[in-house]
Amino acid sequence: MSSVLYTAMWRPLVNNSNALLTSVAANNCRYHFPSIAALSTRTFASSSASSSSASSSSSAASAAAAASSSSSVAALSTRTFASSSASSSSASSSSSAASAAAAASSSSSAGAASEYLCPEFSYTPPGKHHLFVPGPTNIPDSVQREMHRASLNHRDPFFKTVTYQALNDVKYLFKTHQGQPYVFPGTGTGAWEAGFTNTLSAGDKVIMFRYGQFSHLWVDMAQRLGLNVICLEEPWGNGADEAKLEQVLKEHPDTKAVCVVHNETTTGVTSDLPACRAAMDRAGSDALLMVDGVSSIGACEFKMDEWGVDIAVTGSQKALSLPTGLALVCASPKAKSKLASSNLKKVYYSFEDMDKFNAVGGFPYTPSIPLLYGLIEAMRLIKEEGLDNVIARHARFAEGTRAAAKAWGLETLCTQPRWHSNSLTVLKAPPEITDTSDFVTYMYCKYNVSLGLGLSEVQGKVFRIGHLGSMDEVSLLGAIAATEMGLRDYGALKNVSNGAGVGAALDYFRRTARMIPTRDHVVHDPMIQDNQTPMTASG
Repeated sequence: MSSVLYTAMWRPLVNNSNALLTSVAANNCRYHFPSIAALSTRTFASSSASSSSASSSSSAASAAAAASSSSSVAALSTRTFASSSASSSSASSSSSAASAAAAASSSSSAGAASEYLCPEFSYTPPGKHHLFVPGPTNIPDSVQREMHRASLNHRDPFFKTVTYQALNDVKYLFKTHQGQPYVFPGTGTGAWEAGFTNTLSAGDKVIMFRYGQFSHLWVDMAQRLGLNVICLEEPWGNGADEAKLEQVLKEHPDTKAVCVVHNETTTGVTSDLPACRAAMDRAGSDALLMVDGVSSIGACEFKMDEWGVDIAVTGSQKALSLPTGLALVCASPKAKSKLASSNLKKVYYSFEDMDKFNAVGGFPYTPSIPLLYGLIEAMRLIKEEGLDNVIARHARFAEGTRAAAKAWGLETLCTQPRWHSNSLTVLKAPPEITDTSDFVTYMYCKYNVSLGLGLSEVQGKVFRIGHLGSMDEVSLLGAIAATEMGLRDYGALKNVSNGAGVGAALDYFRRTARMIPTRDHVVHDPMIQDNQTPMTASG
């Protein structure tokens, strides 16, 4: 089989990253996307010992040529993703390398369109793909069925029932009576932009914590929008330092907003929002409290009104168990009062435009109709289970996963138990795994399991197990079992008994599980003794 060169596939990403890196550097951002910079054109080759040195030299030469065509990202190495058989001739390999080099050269030419070359993943393994990343998450069957519908006209009179139901459901999810909900087509990043541009003005001073890739990207957006960012750096594995926040607010009484990523998906850390609000109050600050709840809302406790949150955002692909595509925002009355004075440009994410159309049951542009129906069904399932029960379920799954990690002898990246996340568990690599990116790739290629990569500053050092969204104990035990198999394949867990992690999680889940509602009357639960109920999640 001839080699498949990936240079042309990655070149658009590299080129796009150049502009982003330049912008980040200009705004004095410390992190320069090492996860992107490390995406070089690499050679992932599967070849026999009989492969000729001439073939290797040809691949290396073409790789070097590809790397030189993107000199602005000096750290990029060049790899070739190749699949070659023992009988592949050096002439065939050389021809493929030459073609790939030509494609790379062509794609780097000014104004030339990029060509995307893809590998072959045509084989469908038996069973199912097991998705355990912290988003996107598994989508319930009933949600998929609800989204599978014929096209319809969103301007027909009936559609206002869809609009109003979706908006009311967002208020329920955010636990707010006072907040104004918005449903934008987009992602969590779009929700961030909506929160900033509708409440702040160029030059406004904002305090932002940075302790992971997503808090870093939020800082980057604020700077690129022209906000004056005071960035509070924390080690990756820590949450927001409330004492530091209080001190900095006292030093900068003119601060307009405090921005906190509630659950940092890079590190598996959930910051204490009530403590942050208390720090703001002690400092006498009138700043808005803006919260990124993209991977927390619906999985971690979140009380918008009670905690005094002014802007809260999330995305559809996390705890809601929907496809990516909806940016959900809620704005407090205090946040809405800033709209008139805000001078940042807003068009697509305009609160004012949304307010006008939402009031009569519509949208200022064509909404994602299937996703709106999916949102309503997803919220029906959440309300049927009960939002507090949903959060407790996520807490149980997180605790069970940490029990497995403890049995394996692995450490979480999160440094303090008070910051443990309900949404995911981020584990440090054992000594036998020198690059967790390879481990995660191996898990996909060997066991058809998707785990989360380490990102940016912790790339190659950690892997992430997502346990949010539509999930139960049995499916999560499958992820834990698969992870243990992979760890053992890499030579880890030598002094750990076989099945230790699964056993620890299994014991915890058995002790804390309850009978399924509407099925609890069918048979007696043998785990209940002397009229005692099973342990709670905090048990």
